[in-house]
Amino acid sequence: MFAFQNKRMQQFKERTVAEIVIENIKTADVFKKHGIDFCCGGHVTVAAACKSKGLKVKALEKEIDKSLSRTSRVKNFDSWELDVLIDYIVKIHHSYVTKNVSVLLDYTQKVAEAHGELHPEVIRIKSLTKSLVDELIPHLKKEEHILFPLIKQLMEIKANNEKVSRMGVQSPIHVMQMEHELAGDMIIEIALLSQNFTPPEEACNTFIAMYAKLKEFQDDLFQHIHLENNILFPKAILLEEELSL
Repeated sequence: MFAFQNKRMQQFKERTVAEIVIENIKTADVFKKHGIDFCCGGHVTVAAACKSKGLKVKALEKEIDKSLSRTSRVKNFDSWELDVLIDYIVKIHHSYVTKNVSVLLDYTQKVAEAHGELHPEVIRIKSLTKSLVDELIPHLKKEEHILFPLIKQLMEIKANNEKVSRMGVQSPIHVMQMEHELAGDMIIEIALLSQNFTPPEEACNTFIAMYAKLKEFQDDLFQHIHLENNILFPKAILLEEELSL
């Protein structure tokens, strides 16, 4: 199977890296993962790029196919038990953040260095991205090591039909909500500076990839915050009230 069905007559290995990234910017992450230059050095064929990195063309093609075929399933999160929702948030959203922050920092740094003079907004975007990462990483740890275990403890107390004095779940939730607001403000400013992640006409592939990744990061962050602020946190507060003596 070829990675791009509208190019059936031309084998994947014969196309240039730049052609593939231009056709679908999401492929940039796969090439970046393997250290393949899709920007200035993107004129080489996939076959040549794979040879230089010791990769098999078919394996790379399958990886790209997989990255492009991922679809989101509609889930009724509101019906989930809180411990199941927590595990999902950690597995999907926390994992996404930790896996992608280094890519974001790399893209924003490179674009700021190469294009900051003509596009000064990317310098501010680089700074905001660094601040966003610095905010999110400890935020995730606080959730995973303090708040989420506390909520799961409440679930265990309920399962045992017990009552307890208030365990103070509202205080860490309030802190998390304030940090969510701060992170949201930063990604919204990035969206405004980038004209909703729209690269300039003359943008190179790295510039385009940066905005595509920032847009993807924003979408994941908004879904992440929604699950916590609108579903998990209110239900955790109600659960604590229900179990209080």
